[in-house]
Amino acid sequence: MSNIETKTDVILIGAGVMSATLGTLLKELAPEWNITVFEKLDKPGEESSHELNNAGTGHAALCELNYTVEKPDGTLDIAKAINVNEQFQVSKQFWAYLVKSNLIQNPQNFIMPLPHMSMVQGEKDVAFLKKRFEALSKNPLFRGMEYSEDPKTLQEWIPLIMNNRNSNEPIAATKVDDGTDVNFGNLTRMLFDHLKSKNVNMNYNHSVKDVKRTKDGKWEVKVKNLTTGAVEYHKAKFVFIGSGGGSLHLLQKSGIPEGKNIGGFPVSGIFMVCKNPDVIEKHNAKVYGKAKVGAPPMSVPHLDTRYIDNKKSLLFGPFAGFSPKFLKNGSNLDLITSVKPDNLLTMLAAGVKEMSLTKYLVQQVMLTKEQRMEELREFIPDAKSEDWDLIVAGQRVQVIKDTEAGGKGTLQFGTEVITAEDGSIAALLGASPGASTAVHVMLQIIKKCFPEHMLEWEPKIKDMIPSFGLSLMEHPELLEKINASTGELLGLVEKKEPKKQRDLVLNM
Repeated sequence: MSNIETKTDVILIGAGVMSATLGTLLKELAPEWNITVFEKLDKPGEESSHELNNAGTGHAALCELNYTVEKPDGTLDIAKAINVNEQFQVSKQFWAYLVKSNLIQNPQNFIMPLPHMSMVQGEKDVAFLKKRFEALSKNPLFRGMEYSEDPKTLQEWIPLIMNNRNSNEPIAATKVDDGTDVNFGNLTRMLFDHLKSKNVNMNYNHSVKDVKRTKDGKWEVKVKNLTTGAVEYHKAKFVFIGSGGGSLHLLQKSGIPEGKNIGGFPVSGIFMVCKNPDVIEKHNAKVYGKAKVGAPPMSVPHLDTRYIDNKKSLLFGPFAGFSPKFLKNGSNLDLITSVKPDNLLTMLAAGVKEMSLTKYLVQQVMLTKEQRMEELREFIPDAKSEDWDLIVAGQRVQVIKDTEAGGKGTLQFGTEVITAEDGSIAALLGASPGASTAVHVMLQIIKKCFPEHMLEWEPKIKDMIPSFGLSLMEHPELLEKINASTGELLGLVEKKEPKKQRDLVLNM
């Protein structure tokens, strides 16, 4: 086995949507920089970014009820919903820029317009949804949101869910027509195809074994070529660890103080996929319900229309599962080897605190297909077992850390970025809204890790993301303008003909 050593400016570990986004941004801002990517699998977008490993919602908080929390006094905290929506708007602007600049083509291969809906049953939850609608619909970001408790209206909106529904329980739904379905797997592959054309050094079947600091302040990454068995050493000024569940182990190996006292808890998901074209055709929306008591926020049940390989499909789930692996293609030793002296107490504290979650996961793992069908029938009353198959989705590793609000061993639900104080290395941990907010998250990394370039880069960033540095909620006119242009470029709205041409058509 030969040892090879090379030098580069930037190393991206993991070929998922996060590395693809950061690489694409950096290539626009600093085209002369050399970028090297390492991925353990044989192609990009095969783990968390793969279209069957996530819900593809294009998280914009239009339908996800866990982004609006009811406070003890009965009022709703909508801050997280606003943040997530603002961040998704940033992603859409960047994708529109890529299409406009001809850096990627055929946006319908990764994004499609699709209504986003929330649906609840029972008096208590109906009251919550109405309150949520009243709080959000006043906000420019959630304009166009509709609410109904009327069975006739709901029959029009969600016929598959309303057909043969015998329950006398009150039912209500909200609907936003300008939601999306995003195929993050396809988007990731398109971005890496673009990066390859820009001479980014792509290395598949390469597993990163170690990350350590050298005396000159750079980072040395030890990589095993899984095809030849050769061990390679690569040095870079900046390293991004974007390998999904695999990020925690590499962050620990880097030895940076910011990575101490952090643990991870893996949660896997199972989706049910419909194989009856007649059933698939009767539904056209992403419909999110309310999580059961004790369930983690990522286990909110939803009935999703999806576009996979340009074909309409229908998924229900996710049912939570448990595996000690941190990646779908990981090792059964991942969880135990992530426990270190510095995070042992944090992990133990979380174990004590999260007994209800552990119990919930055990119950979920034990469910039979017929028990899962019963849960599906809360959405589709006449669902038939023979129309549905089970598929295992991706692994998500929830971050466990000590926080002021939650104390020792607090389980975090969301996306976390850990950066070294000098900005020379950054790692991405956590789960939803993840991919949907990738552009915002990567811009935060760029700000933190390359502050000396921000003055020079800002005009280009504003060219790519016109709202950069502004809150769209506070600038409704800009929001409207951006929605119109991104919608047209991404094929989410019908293209308007130029005015003269339109007048000509009308006068004929």
